[in-house]
Amino acid sequence: MHVFSLWRDFCCFDRSPQSGNEEGISIMSTQATGLNTELQQQIEAFQREAPPPIPPDSVATLRDTTEDLVKSGIAERSLKVGDKVPDFTLPDAKGGTTKLSDLLKQGPVVISFYRGTWCPYCNLQLRAYQRRFPDLRALGASLVAVSPQTPDNSLSMAEKNQLEFDVLSDVGNAVARQFGLVFSLAEELRPIYEGMGIKLPNYNGDESYELPIPGTFVIGQDGTIRLAHVDADYTHRLEPAAIIASLRTFTTAAREQ
Repeated sequence: MHVFSLWRDFCCFDRSPQSGNEEGISIMSTQATGLNTELQQQIEAFQREAPPPIPPDSVATLRDTTEDLVKSGIAERSLKVGDKVPDFTLPDAKGGTTKLSDLLKQGPVVISFYRGTWCPYCNLQLRAYQRRFPDLRALGASLVAVSPQTPDNSLSMAEKNQLEFDVLSDVGNAVARQFGLVFSLAEELRPIYEGMGIKLPNYNGDESYELPIPGTFVIGQDGTIRLAHVDADYTHRLEPAAIIASLRTFTTAAREQ
């Protein structure tokens, strides 16, 4: 069975996105504020594709463990708007390294933590960000995507999605842990993932079965978080339009000072 098919089947259940960590912009309010919802539309189109039948107990386990993770409060404990971010240096997919403080000297930075190249929602999100990457650059911002995958698997993610921004490897989740995003995949999920062909130790280079919950942060040049979107439900992602709107707001304010 193709892994994307199972994710589609699981994600037909409805749960409203969280919006507590965002600076005046939430997934649910993007239409009301006139923001483009292209990413959400792509996610909904993906979920509408008819998957082949899968065992109901597997779907129930995926649903229940996601709801348990949401109820754990991990998103509420993550870094929030107004917090200072830790500096870090991580290897990129091209054999080099990227240091956050160096990027901040050039302008604001958008950091997006994703689960892995095997996650269809991560692929949809990063492709949507790539389409708006020229707009981010025009506002003087850098964009980096961070996952616990090894550099080789990060390179695969960058190449298959033709990503022009840095794709970084946070092996061991050291940086994601500092942002408060790391959880251990439930024991009952591991054989289900294996059955879908997702062997996390092969992707991440360790046996921890730890992943970050998806989180996207807009960081000002002073290292302060200006926009944070963190959701333990991996089907909920921040619209690129919300990132652009946040960057425009505080870059315009900075110019007027």
